[in-house]
Amino acid sequence: MDRVPGMPRRRRTWAGALAGVLAASVLSLAGAGPASAADVNNTKNAGYESGLANWTCSAGSGATVSSPVHGGTAALKATPAGQDNARCTQTVAVRPNSTYTLSAWVQGGYAYLGASGTGTTDVSTWTPDSSSWKQLTTSFTTGANTTSVTVYTHGWYGQAAYFADDVSVFGPDGGGGGDPDPVVPSTPAGLNVASTTSSSVSLAWNTVSGATGYNVYRGGTKVLAVSGTSATVSGLAASTSYSFQVSATNAAGESAKSTAVTGTTRASTGGGTALPKHAVTGYWQNFNNGAAVQKISDVQSQYDIIAVAFADATTTPGAVTFNLDSAGLGGYTVDQFKADIRAKQAAGKKVIVSVGGERGTVSVNDATSATNFANSVYSLMQTYGFDGVDIDLENGLNATYMTQALRSLSSKAGSSLIITMAPQTIDMQSTSNSYFQTALNIKDILTVVNMQYYNSGSMLGCDGKVYSQGSVDFLTALACIQLQGGLAPSQVGLGLPASTRGAGSGYVSPTIVNNALDCLAKGTNCGSFKPSRTYPDLRGAMTWSTNWDATAGNAWSNAVGPHVHGLP
Repeated sequence: MDRVPGMPRRRRTWAGALAGVLAASVLSLAGAGPASAADVNNTKNAGYESGLANWTCSAGSGATVSSPVHGGTAALKATPAGQDNARCTQTVAVRPNSTYTLSAWVQGGYAYLGASGTGTTDVSTWTPDSSSWKQLTTSFTTGANTTSVTVYTHGWYGQAAYFADDVSVFGPDGGGGGDPDPVVPSTPAGLNVASTTSSSVSLAWNTVSGATGYNVYRGGTKVLAVSGTSATVSGLAASTSYSFQVSATNAAGESAKSTAVTGTTRASTGGGTALPKHAVTGYWQNFNNGAAVQKISDVQSQYDIIAVAFADATTTPGAVTFNLDSAGLGGYTVDQFKADIRAKQAAGKKVIVSVGGERGTVSVNDATSATNFANSVYSLMQTYGFDGVDIDLENGLNATYMTQALRSLSSKAGSSLIITMAPQTIDMQSTSNSYFQTALNIKDILTVVNMQYYNSGSMLGCDGKVYSQGSVDFLTALACIQLQGGLAPSQVGLGLPASTRGAGSGYVSPTIVNNALDCLAKGTNCGSFKPSRTYPDLRGAMTWSTNWDATAGNAWSNAVGPHVHGLP
């Protein structure tokens, strides 16, 4: 968040350029016709069960691993390095004048799948980083004299390693031999509720022979995909009953859903009003930068979470403190500040302390600093009555030790702890980024991620297209990455400036914000991008700041607040 109005923060401008290069490489693919009964998978060692037999990987970039795997006991791990993109190939026998469906399951870094030497039009498809297995599929038709094609996977320069498994060239038998196709697994049995909290339900079920993964459904909607026989569904409301089912999957498809079980979350132990299903977050400025000066008591009633900006770093590594700017805020005293926090909480609001901001540099990069961070934030919670913490570190964070710090804080504060995050757009482009990793690492205790859709360049959406800030498509297609990347809908919020003076760029009218919320939650008022499903549990929206909102006559909160609270 900007302390100085109109000052764009530093950002890595290569991200927009890379996104454009990647998006431009996506080919338009023609659909394949239905397979005949004689069709087979012509790929040899399709699941890498025999190591790298039949496969050749560039620059020694490939190896087989036992985890993660999509099917069987092995998968390919290929790591780009320098000018090598970790290309792994196999020559596959095919028939002339025949149509084939090419598919593979991938995970990890940017992953590409393609076929060359088809004798007609060579094809490829790709996906950005994925934290779970994702199937890539395309098709090609061979030429009149084509008897073999080269099938390949590869990653992208400078990106993380990718994993591939269960490659298939499905179509007429080319005579080169191949692997037998798997059979759709049976329906899982033994689904039961293992444990509950006020915001989560943990499930377990029996192993299904031949299954490589399982889908978890809540109320008939898929919410998780896991590789083991247990899962925790988080982001739930307290004292509420939910219906769950599970299915088994492998390369052949998905089983029928299991018999449903009901899990009921516990009552909230926070001792206060629970956060509403749809919430509005606003940052309150503990400084005067030209926006309206406010006391906490002045914060508009539409805000459900008030993030006090900002805590300050100390000379102790990882530790933070809070210093009320009494002089800058017209003589606002610490006692008044504490009393105003209590009054807001009595009115059902949550007040948290934000760490970082545009200029904030808090380093949590080892076990000691992680402990210092947790202890110091908990001390601030006890001193001022804060309900939790917001992570707004715009100068980088270490996923391993920030995770450790937040889990330590959670163990001290209990299940009522509010944890929010405000990453920049680049921080949530990929699940391999530290911010995204941290959010997924603490998914069971995370309240909401309010990504900042401003002071940003062009970015990739979940459909592989590049979008520029300032449109409904920019908001929805980037939110889709978080929703498909593993965050629960209740953990995703849209962060926008409250006025043109609140950020260097990226302001959109409240109408655009509301249209994006409608598109994601209800499938209405979308732009050219429309998500493949709706997310009625979407948490809501955030703004920088309540002060800039007040400066602009509360136009943002008066329009967006009621709209968020009126979502289904």
